[in-house]
Order: sequence, then C-alpha cells, then structure tokens
Amino acid sequence: MPILVPWDESRASEIIVAHVSLEGAALPILHALQEEFGYIPEEAVPLVASALNISRAEVHGIVTFYHDFRREPAGRHILKLCRAEACQSMGGPRMARDFLSRLGISWGETTADRALTIESVYCLGLCACAPSAMYDGEPLGRLTPDKLDALAREARET
Repeated sequence: MPILVPWDESRASEIIVAHVSLEGAALPILHALQEEFGYIPEEAVPLVASALNISRAEVHGIVTFYHDFRREPAGRHILKLCRAEACQSMGGPRMARDFLSRLGISWGETTADRALTIESVYCLGLCACAPSAMYDGEPLGRLTPDKLDALAREARET
C-alpha cells in the first residue's frame, strides 16, 4: 500500500492543475486525489467543481456513482470480496458475513486499528476460482475462512 498524506488544500490544487487540461478531466483528477490522500475529502469537491466549471453536485454525483471512490479514509490494506453469482454459489455470502462479524465491521467499513477495509465488488473475473477477492490489488481465489483470517492477521502485522 502506498503511504498516503493528510489532506492538504495546496497539494490538492497542484493535483487538479496538473490534470485539468485533460479531456474528461474529472475522473483523472478524482483518481489522482484519491491516490494521494486515500479518499476524496469533502473539501476537494468545491476545488474540483471550480476548476472544471461544473457544480459541486456534479462532482458529488461522480464520486458517489463510482464504487472505487471513497468518501472516508480506508485502512492500510483493502480487501475486496466478490459478491457476484459464481461466488454466491460457492458460499461467499456466508463466509463474508461470518468474516465481517469476526472483524466487528460491516461492508465498506474499516477495522478499529485501521489495518483493513472490506469492500464489496461484483465480479473480479475469477469465477472458476470462486469465492474470490482482491487484496491490495492482488487477486485471490478459492477463499476459505482460514485464508480470510490469515489475511486479517497479515494486515494487522504490516
């Protein structure tokens, strides 16, 4: 996981200026902001809107429409659990529910120690290896409760 920096309006403005001239600049700007800060801070919305000459509501709509954009900081590690049909048929929902319960969180939340954020995703293209997930961008297949618990332990240690 990259090291994220705290919100800094000056740095956000630099990022926006670096991307504003791109065709369809809203997505590249928002991705760059999230890469820098780990999420899209509420304070960034008016900056992006002003730079692109669009309303804050339009920027908010983009951020909330795309599931990869976060409105709050994520944990040091991100685990995306697949919730599509193949993973459902292989016991994914029960495994995910039990795992979230063991962690004491719900979908989209982060553990109290900020080690792990659990997100849902609909199809990673690993249907033959269901149930599947993505851990910090690395695909994982044939998940078991033991594998999930091992990932949680690893997240806490790093």
